[in-house]
Amino acid sequence: MKEHFLVSSERIVNKIYIVRNKKVMLDKDLAELYGVKTKALNQAVKRNSSRFPEDFMFKLEKKEFDLLRSQIVTSKRGGTKQVPLVFTEQGVAMLSSVLHSERAITVNIQIIRTFHRLRELLATNESLQRRIMEIEKKYDTKIKKIFDVLELLLSQEQKPKNKIGFTK
Repeated sequence: MKEHFLVSSERIVNKIYIVRNKKVMLDKDLAELYGVKTKALNQAVKRNSSRFPEDFMFKLEKKEFDLLRSQIVTSKRGGTKQVPLVFTEQGVAMLSSVLHSERAITVNIQIIRTFHRLRELLATNESLQRRIMEIEKKYDTKIKKIFDVLELLLSQEQKPKNKIGFTK
C-alpha cells in the first residue's frame, strides 16, 4: 500500500452516514478520498450504471439531502446544490471496478476494511447489550428487594434519642 494514499479510519468513519437504515458515503466524499472530481466519479458510475443497482447506490431525495446537510453543517452557498448519489458498502466495493487508479484501489480497500470494523464493533456492542439485559433480568428482582428494604428503613421514624448531659 502506498504510504501517500493512506487515509485514516477515523476520517473514513466521519464520512459514513445512515440513510434509509443503510450505512452510506456521499459521492463528493468518495471523490475527495479518491483524489478525483465528483463529476468524474459520477460520470464513471453513469457509464457503468448496470454495476450499481439500487442497493449499491441511489440518489438522495431532496428532503433526505436537506436533513443530511443540516447534520454535516455544510453551507448552502459553498455546499453542493445537486442532490448527491450515495453508495452503500457494496457500491463502494464496486467503485474499484470502474475507477482504475492505484489511489482509488488503495483507498477503496481502506474503506471496505473500515466498514468491516464498524460491523464488528456493532456486533460486539449488540452482544454486550444482550448480556447486560440478561444480567438485569436475573438480578432485577433481588436489587428491587434491596431498594424496598432500604426505602422501608429510611421511611421508619427514628426514635428520639435521649439527651446526654445537663438540662436546664
